[in-house]
Parts: sequence; structure tokens; C-alpha cells
Amino acid sequence: MSNLGQDLRKAEEKARSRKFLYLFVFACAVCGILGGFVYWTLSDLPQVNAIEEYVPAESSKVYSSDGKILAEFYYERRTFVPSYKIPDYVKKAFVAIEDARFYSHPGVDFIGILRALAEDIRARGMVQGGSTITQQLAKMLFLKPEKSLSRKVKEAVISLQLEKRYTKDEILGLYLNQAYFGTRAFGVEAASQAYFGKSVTGLTLGEAALLATLPKAPSHYSPFRNPEQSKERRATVLDSMLRHRFITRDQYTRAMQEPLPLSPHYRKYEAPYFVELLRQQMEHKYGNAVYTAGYKIHSTIDSSMQLAAEEALEKGVNAVEKRVKKGVQASLVAIDMRTGHIKAMVGGFDFWQNQFNRATQALRQPGSAFKPFVYATALEDGMTPDYMIQDSPISFQGARPGQIWSPKNYDGKYHGAVPLKTAIAKSLNAATVRLAATLGVDNIIETARKFGITSDLQPYLPLALGASDVTLAEMVRAYSVFATGRKIDLIPYERIENRDGIVIDERYPHSEEVLDKDTVSSMKVLLGAVVREGTATKARDLGRPVYGKTGTTNNFSDAWFIGFDDRLVVGVWVGRDNHKPIGNKETGAQAALPIWIDFMKKVQR
Repeated sequence: MSNLGQDLRKAEEKARSRKFLYLFVFACAVCGILGGFVYWTLSDLPQVNAIEEYVPAESSKVYSSDGKILAEFYYERRTFVPSYKIPDYVKKAFVAIEDARFYSHPGVDFIGILRALAEDIRARGMVQGGSTITQQLAKMLFLKPEKSLSRKVKEAVISLQLEKRYTKDEILGLYLNQAYFGTRAFGVEAASQAYFGKSVTGLTLGEAALLATLPKAPSHYSPFRNPEQSKERRATVLDSMLRHRFITRDQYTRAMQEPLPLSPHYRKYEAPYFVELLRQQMEHKYGNAVYTAGYKIHSTIDSSMQLAAEEALEKGVNAVEKRVKKGVQASLVAIDMRTGHIKAMVGGFDFWQNQFNRATQALRQPGSAFKPFVYATALEDGMTPDYMIQDSPISFQGARPGQIWSPKNYDGKYHGAVPLKTAIAKSLNAATVRLAATLGVDNIIETARKFGITSDLQPYLPLALGASDVTLAEMVRAYSVFATGRKIDLIPYERIENRDGIVIDERYPHSEEVLDKDTVSSMKVLLGAVVREGTATKARDLGRPVYGKTGTTNNFSDAWFIGFDDRLVVGVWVGRDNHKPIGNKETGAQAALPIWIDFMKKVQR
């Protein structure tokens, strides 16, 4: 029996040895697998010092010449704000709800993880997460939004590295600038603007608490979609702030009573037709950077002039539509004649329904507003404002065999021999066409080109009466030559700064002389006569020297007035998009000139 017992003991010892060996081998294998997994997981870990070179996408802003924000260009609406500018109570609202132990843990909250695990086990499901603010920042900046064990390991390791390299305030500031808050707002500053229409520095405690609810689930806690859930979640934030002694009981009570915002503060463009023109130019020049680089674009638009232009057009068209069928459109362009700066631009009445810019894109016949090019050609040919021309019936061979073209004056009357200044003041068609025939159409086209007209001009006599399509913007630019003798470039912005305030682009006025001073003086005599004794006598109400020309096309489908004083050149067009008549006798003097006068009164110094 003793020998048998010994044999059994030996067999048991061998079995235990084999079992231990198997367990050891298995443990080594597991450790090897885990080690390999960790090595593989961390082998492509990003360098956290890359955060020092990290530049978040930031919207570019367009400013008026008097410093007001007109628009933002962005893919992600974001305005970076340094951590030190974010109020302390705003930071504490996020800490209270997202990561109460933020200031004490090393980047990974192991106590929080164990607490969350216990809650998950108790609830038999995932009810709590254990991610700290540092981990959330690591995920935002360095990792893909996938749910995997390898990502969680990377997230933890990166978080520990971030905490070693950066201060808590730096980490929290980056998180608040990077987080998504819904309503297309990235970062706490953009969120503050989107939800409350104010900067983060002006938030109340209740507003800060509301913003703190959003990163977890922006749609679910949106005050616009789910106000009750939003209010409950805000209360949770405030409860946590009170529990952690971040706020007093009185502050808590007042914050709980604050109303929720009712609608988002989407930033619509001011001067939308101008801003869209500028956006297209910026995109052509800078590509996608215009939406991400945080440029400060200082435009030439004067916000008070822009408002005056919009008000004048609305008032003027309302007056026209009391006389005619609805559906009238209008546009206005005002430029500084010395610099070419665009000071006001209105391309229509509802940019948000129709982005077609009638100031720059609509090709329309200018009617008699084109006549000054004929008279400028005459002056350059040696004629004077008192040079006599014949205003009497005249006929020309038409484009087709047997066709006769006989231009007639607006009132059907003729005045015989008249000086140039009377012919243009009264807008006499017969006299103007006879003058054009004498000068030659090609010479008139050359004059128009020299002044800056770039649209196609048909080389036929009806051109003298404005039968070729042009845009309002190019006509206003060309009229500046009548005012100064110099052709200018139209300039929409003065300078562009990068996000650090360094000027990276600057536009300087550029002009070239195309009319001598004597000819400019003679043109002012002619265009001044239009105001003093011609078709634009209403403009005398301004009580100061102004010059310009009305324009009306066949069937009253287009009404124009383009004119200038000693600093601005301003053009107004009125018509219908379908080219149908505005209404009977809706001439340039009747439909467009009152808008011009109203605008000029508003901007008078």
C-alpha cells in the first residue's frame, strides 16, 4: 500500500506540474497577445506635441469700412477664443457636467471609470461613460470616431501625455474651442453667437449651463427642438455646479429661472449681393482657405450708405408698384469716384430667394443713359457744349432690305437746330442719332471701351440710343470718367488680415487718365444741363451741384439714372426680370431718379 500511495502522489505531482506548465504557457501566450496588441495599438500613436502646430478651422469675417461685421464665410462656424478670455463660470459649467474630477485626475479618471463600470453592471447595460475632458479632446484632435478597444487604449495614453505636456486650462480651452454644439456651431464662441447672439464673454450663468448640455447630444438637448429635455439637462448642470460649490444657492435660483432661447441666431449676410460677389472673388483667389483660415476681410462697403441704398430702393419700388403691376425689381451701385471703392450695392430685393445680382449680372439696355458716350466722343472730336446740331426727322436704311429706321423723340416733337447741351438735356433722339452718324459708330464704341464698358456693343446706329446690353456696375464705373477724367478699377476690399492680424493682401486705388480736364469740364456742363433744365430737374431738390443722365428703353422695360456729385458716382436701374414693361410712362425720370435722389439725400454730408 505504501508503494502504491507513493506512486499516486508522484502521479498527482506530475499532473499538477503539467497543469502549472499549461497555465504558464497559456499566461505567457495571453501576455504575448496582449503585449502585441498594445504594441500594435500604440505603434502609430500620434505625437501630442503636434497640438502646438494645430490650427483649428476658423470662419473668415467680412467687415464694412466702418468696422461692422457684414458676413462670415465658413464650413464650420468657429471663432477661436483664448482660454483666458472664457469666463470662469463657463468653464466650470462644462467641468461640472462633463468631468467633475477634471482638476484632480491625470487625464484618465480611474475612479470615474470604476464608478461608471459599477453603474453599468448594476443597470446591466452601458449607462455611464468614463471619458474625461482630456480624453474627449484627444479623440477630437487625434483619433477617428470609431468604437473599439484599440481606440480607447490610444485615447487613454494620449490623454496621459497631454496632461504631462499642457496645463489644465490649456486643455480645457482647446476642448471648448473644438467641441461641436449643434446649429453648425463649432467652439464655444460660435455656439454663444448661434444660440444667444452674443459673445461668450457676455453669457449669463443660465446660458453657460445650457451650452454645457450640448456637446453630449446637440440635437437631443437643443432648446429649439426639445425645450423640455434641454431645460432638464440644464438643471442637471446647475445642480452639479451647486453640489461642487462652483456657484451659490442664489446664483442657482436665478439661473434656473432664465428663459431658453427660442430660435437660433443664424448670421445672414448684410449687403448680401455685395458679399456674394466678394465671396466668389475670395474663393477664386484663396480657394478653400477663405472658409477655414480665419481671415479678416475689410471691405469697402459703408454700412450707413448700404442701409440708405436698401431703404431708398424699397421705398422707390413700393411707390412704382402703387402705379403698376407687382413684380418690379431694382438695383443700385455707389462708388467713390476717387478710389473706385464700392460703397453700396443692392442687386435686388430678396437675395435669400434669388441670388441673381442685377447690379453686376443683369445685361439690360441702358437707353438714353448711353448717350453721354456719344457726346463725349463729340467733345473729343473738337465740338463744344454750344455746338449746334439739327433735331429733325431722320431715317436710315434698316438691317433688312427695304427696312427703314426713323428714330423719334419721346414726345414726338422736334426742335430744329439746338446746342449739344440742349440735345442731351432734353434727351433728343433724332439729334443724338444724327450726331452719332456724323461721328461714326466705331468711334463711339472706342470711347465707351476707353471708359470701361466691356459688354458687347453692336456697331450700328441704334447703339447711340442704348440698344446694346450693359450692366449697371460697368455703367457706373464708366460715368466716373465724366466726373474725374480717370478710369478706375472697382475695388470691393481694402485689405485682408490673417487670424494673427497680419496683412496678407492689400488693394490700392488704380486709375488712368482718359479725358483731359477741359473735356471733363464740358461733360459736366452737358450732364449738369440734364439736371438744371432737362429730364432730371427733380434732382435740383438736393440743393447742390449734381450731374447725370436718365435712361428709358422701348416700351418702358428699363428705367435708369446714373449721376454723381463731388465724391460719389451712383447708378439706379428699375425693371422686371422678364423684360416686360414696368408700366406706362415709367421712365428713368419717373421710376429710377426718385430712388437716386432719396439715396443721395440720405448720404449727404
